[in-house]
Amino acid sequence: MAQVNLYHCSHCDAQFPKWSGRCLECGTWGSVIQSTPVDFPMMGANKKAGTEIIKPATLIDLNKLETSKKEQRLQTGVEEIDRVFGGGLVDGSFVLIGGEPGIGKSTIVAQIANAIGKQHLVVYASGEESTAQVSARFNRLACKLDNIKFTSETNADKIIAAAVEARPRLLIVDSIQTIYTSEAAGEAGSLTQIRASAAKFLGLAKQHNITIILIGHITKDGQLAGPKSLEHIVDTVIYLETDSSQNYRLLRATKNRFGSINEIGIFAMTGAGFEAVSNSSAIFLEQSETELPGSVISAVTEGTRPFLVEIQALVTKTIFGYPQRKSSGFDANRLQVLSAVMAKRSKINLMTQDIILNMVGGLKINDPGLDLAVCLAISSSMLNKAIKRDWLILGEVGLGGEIRPVPRLDDKLREAEKLGFTTAIIPDQKLAGKISLKTIRAKDINEALSKMG
Repeated sequence: MAQVNLYHCSHCDAQFPKWSGRCLECGTWGSVIQSTPVDFPMMGANKKAGTEIIKPATLIDLNKLETSKKEQRLQTGVEEIDRVFGGGLVDGSFVLIGGEPGIGKSTIVAQIANAIGKQHLVVYASGEESTAQVSARFNRLACKLDNIKFTSETNADKIIAAAVEARPRLLIVDSIQTIYTSEAAGEAGSLTQIRASAAKFLGLAKQHNITIILIGHITKDGQLAGPKSLEHIVDTVIYLETDSSQNYRLLRATKNRFGSINEIGIFAMTGAGFEAVSNSSAIFLEQSETELPGSVISAVTEGTRPFLVEIQALVTKTIFGYPQRKSSGFDANRLQVLSAVMAKRSKINLMTQDIILNMVGGLKINDPGLDLAVCLAISSSMLNKAIKRDWLILGEVGLGGEIRPVPRLDDKLREAEKLGFTTAIIPDQKLAGKISLKTIRAKDINEALSKMG
């Protein structure tokens, strides 16, 4: 066996072959320390004596074992939350909830604790707030505290020991940046401590079948601070998003081993906590009935349900330099492509025009089915010609200017019907069911522009 000495940073856990006074990855001074020597086997070396021999089980036996166990989920009673989690929280799952400070992460986990605490024991561990502060939040949300236990401990080993003794159905840790373990070096919140603490919680979840929810904060660049490195460990990663000008919150899954990642939950923030929004299309549509140039209604599908969105475009003459292409909530690169297609395939000259695009409601969408709506919004603003408010625009635009089919077109048209829309410009594709909505089919962008109301 050959022994190799390694050094690692106690702050970011980066590894180096030799010692240095400053970490070359995170730039922290005095954080590089020597790791435990690592033994590497030499060529031709025999296996170590006393190594336990593992006999893998056959997949057939494992399949019989799993099918005999019915998957159990913890229902929160809030349809929007259960939808995002794939039907509820799975027993023994490891969940990470991230979001910006003050967005309402502690509020939503308190409501989850209240819902599950009506029938099962819940342990809430908070390293950021005192008992009085947490109690005030639970009282404000009108939570029942009979089955909810609280601890302000920040030592992961003590929290795990308390959970093993109490045997709760759900354990909430707020937040992972405040938790530390004595078995790892570095201060609480460092990458080394976060990884070590998360590994301990993972063992608790899988060995004792306890559902665990960790809360992680978002940094200025929009990434999970530290917990970003835990996404491969946890079973589910949930983000709580918002727009600074809106009073709504979006709960979105970016990883889910027990369900779809395409579902989103929409909530309104009130003094009594989060309230599910039943009519999701209404919050992304401008309430004004005035027809304005550059304003177009389209539809997208998130998970299993469609909802309508409003796209606003503003086209102004370029004053100096190259024409600008800026967007909010829509892919800027896609806007560049669509602008080039319109300049090449249509008679609309955008070479000397600035284009500003906005998705109403602060929603961020990357759906090619919005291409035609974006193009018509740009042309509407350019020509100063308004499109009727009861018209729906759907279609993907190719580089040749052709309009391509969009998925789940029938569901989007039915959603528009329920909201009183009368006409829709769609691609030339077959509909699976009967639609009472008047449909105008277009094969290319020029045909769509000619039929624009």
